[in-house]
Amino acid sequence: MSSIDASTTRDSGKTAPESGHPPPPPLVNFFGVDFVLRLLLFASTISALVVMVTSKQTKLIPTSLSPPFPAYVSRAAKFNHSPAFIYMVAALVVTCFYSIITMFTSAFVISNPFPSTKMLFNMILFDALMAGIMASATGATGGVAYIGLKGNSHVNWNKICNVYDKFCRHIGASALVSLIASIILVILVIVSSYSLYRRSR
Repeated sequence: MSSIDASTTRDSGKTAPESGHPPPPPLVNFFGVDFVLRLLLFASTISALVVMVTSKQTKLIPTSLSPPFPAYVSRAAKFNHSPAFIYMVAALVVTCFYSIITMFTSAFVISNPFPSTKMLFNMILFDALMAGIMASATGATGGVAYIGLKGNSHVNWNKICNVYDKFCRHIGASALVSLIASIILVILVIVSSYSLYRRSR
């Protein structure tokens, strides 16, 4: 009888760890990547904003007037002469401030590796909203910039980049960096969505 009890004790000692539940695996997240992306978003939006607001060039344009009228007139090209460029500046300002606020939020999430699903959902929602704003502003700016570069012979719109070359380079560079900011926002939506998916499992 004692031998049976001893064998039972040995068997139970072997099977006890097997019957227990293993500890849950650590939660995989990309909160560090999220913070770096938001830092890049801030850098790209502030760079595009500075390049856009400094896009001013003044040129002497020849006229067809005869003396005593002047043969040349001074004309300046500025970003605030186009509603599309004004929209771009407004979108960049909003996105820049948004990136600053969300950088602090992302830093808080890094210190707390188990954020609430509500916080992650709100970040996805606002990231998607800002991505839409930046994409629309970049598209509007790119469309106007293309007209300035190539013109439109069907409606007799002349190109201006052969005259305002510096101004067009500023606009083109700002549109390119803004496109990068839009891509970063899309990546942020994907990263936050994955974090929410892992958090809800």
